[in-house]
Amino acid sequence: SVPSTVTRGSVAIDPRTMPGMSGSLPHRTAISAAWAAFGDRRSIVAVDEVSANVSTNRVYRLHLDDGASVVGKVSSYGSYFLFYEDHDRLNRCARLLEGTRFSGMLAEVWRCADGRIFTWYDQKMWAVFYDDVPRREHLPRVLSVAQVHNLGREIAEFHLACTDLAPQIPAGSKTVKSDAIHLLDLLESPFAPRNFELPPESIGVLWKHTHRFLERLIEVGYDEWPKIPVLIDWNLGNFSVATEPDGGFRLFSRWDYDWFRIEPRVLDFYFLARVSSKAGDRTRFTYGPHTLVEPTFLEFLRSYRQVFPMTDEEVMFLPEVYRFFILNYVVREGARFFRPDLCAQFRSDAVRTYLPALDSLDASPLRSTA
Repeated sequence: SVPSTVTRGSVAIDPRTMPGMSGSLPHRTAISAAWAAFGDRRSIVAVDEVSANVSTNRVYRLHLDDGASVVGKVSSYGSYFLFYEDHDRLNRCARLLEGTRFSGMLAEVWRCADGRIFTWYDQKMWAVFYDDVPRREHLPRVLSVAQVHNLGREIAEFHLACTDLAPQIPAGSKTVKSDAIHLLDLLESPFAPRNFELPPESIGVLWKHTHRFLERLIEVGYDEWPKIPVLIDWNLGNFSVATEPDGGFRLFSRWDYDWFRIEPRVLDFYFLARVSSKAGDRTRFTYGPHTLVEPTFLEFLRSYRQVFPMTDEEVMFLPEVYRFFILNYVVREGARFFRPDLCAQFRSDAVRTYLPALDSLDASPLRSTA
């Protein structure tokens, strides 16, 4: 049944008074209900779905009667309360970047009159509205070496800006360590094979890798590393660049924040390795650690480190970033984030292909990027 209230900041809205509401709230109905709850006088005249069609989230571009547009996202992935927290931190980051060279790069989350971000929530789904950030050029699927160098410098500059503002953003409730400990607990349950739809021997492989990851956090003193806003899921479909007169480019806008966190900057690098890879970024949805040692990514790291130095310990931790991505986003969170068919495929591949490939990866070339 429809809950009695929907959260709008600190205001309770009865969804039964909203046009078109019924007992169940599919994504399109949810976005309409969220718009009604927000209370904007403009009407929605058209809706385009712009979802990636990989995750369970749905993203829409709403065209309004005055010619403006806004992006709305509906989710049931994870926790509403963590969703709210992430978007609060994300919005603080976007606002603090004003006055820097990255002003306007991140889409601001729409807010209520009291200044808090607006979210719609019916205890099953939740929604949020973002500014529809302008977009410029997309980088080609396969980058030239010059473009890889350029991207390395740009990401380093962006990380420096985020490092400067990080002290003004509260820490997040979830951490890499807490997620890994949670997964270890889940894998130790006698119901783990059923819950993950994997045989017991596969659960053993996942437990070994999760345990090893937690050991590595202790070995490198991860808790002491500086934490900044990181976006994690960099791919060529969620950011645009502006071409400069000299033929180079600068980061112009970024959208899609499903995996936003407050964590050490190293968490951003696995997907940046995919963007820099010789095969390109959007050929097919598969994950492997080999991109971390490809010559093109090593060039990316060299350029990055010239602008924002990294210790060798940070660089040699990058395979662990890959391990965390597989264990947390593919295995632990997969069923709630990816489509069911992709979740089953990725979890199976994690045990058969992804994690064994990490075991055999020679990460020593990363040291050569200093």
